[in-house]
Amino acid sequence: MNLKSLARTLGISKTTVSRALNGYPEVNVHTRERVLAAAKEAGYEANPMARSLAVGRTNVFGIIYPLLPSDLGDPMFLGVVGGMSAALEKSKMNLIIAPVSPQNELPSYEQMVRGRRVDGLVVSRTLVHDERIAYLVKKGFPFVAHGRTQLKQPYAWFDYDNEAGIGLACAHLIEHGHSRIALVSAPLELNFACQRKNSFIACMQAAGLAVDPRHLVDNTLDRRTGYQAMQELLACSPRPTAVIVDNHLSGVGAVRALLDAGIEIGKDMSVIVWGSIEDSLVGSNVTTIDQPAPNEAGAKMTEMLSALVAGTPPAQLQVLWQPVLLPGATVGRCIG
Repeated sequence: MNLKSLARTLGISKTTVSRALNGYPEVNVHTRERVLAAAKEAGYEANPMARSLAVGRTNVFGIIYPLLPSDLGDPMFLGVVGGMSAALEKSKMNLIIAPVSPQNELPSYEQMVRGRRVDGLVVSRTLVHDERIAYLVKKGFPFVAHGRTQLKQPYAWFDYDNEAGIGLACAHLIEHGHSRIALVSAPLELNFACQRKNSFIACMQAAGLAVDPRHLVDNTLDRRTGYQAMQELLACSPRPTAVIVDNHLSGVGAVRALLDAGIEIGKDMSVIVWGSIEDSLVGSNVTTIDQPAPNEAGAKMTEMLSALVAGTPPAQLQVLWQPVLLPGATVGRCIG
């Protein structure tokens, strides 16, 4: 049955039937319920393209993502995306992921916005100064940032508390007697890496501990660079007695480097990694700063984006969740 046949059966106009099916407020409750009941009984399903044209929506949210090879095997990334997808399915909406090269990222945003190919976007891996977010704010296009950036205008964002998480890691190591603590960071143009490094330095200073510049290694965001960063720290004299790795992608490589060097982790050197390491090559009992419930985080971002599309002001859609420290076998008392 098509729209014309359904309208003829009900004895009302096609326009009224269409508006009832699409939830327009000017259709009274009795008529809407009558139309919906008849459509369900007849097995009528609206043409998605026609419906999109009628309401000015695509029923699609999108992520434009400069995918790294490690992302497709990253359980945290897949957990967030899975949560988004599951939440949207319940609302009969879809999620698309558009992988792009880093140099083509902003043009891809411009193309997506000009063509109105999606109703809203989730912006991932936010930068300290993020031209993608500045562009979307300027255009008034709905988006939720997965992370924060330095921008004066209000915008919707979801993030975990980077400062608090590093504070937990530092406090845990200091409680175990460590004073020579190193930090392995992602590229510092990424906002989370910048916030975590600043928090690390502040925590060390607050504890009256010196930060050795040689013990600050950045630009790591995969196994290879994490491995190399740990090798660099092992070559220092004196070595750090403990290391915080600010991202789990590098954490796997950093832990592997210690194992390959014959270092007894938790005794010769302590390690805390931000994010869960689910890798049989390094074991599973690593002390971590965990970002709880990635599926729920993904669902929360789609909820926020739906509210934004419906007219909620961006300043009312700023959500900060707290990370937690999960003790493991990789932190022990300092003996050096």
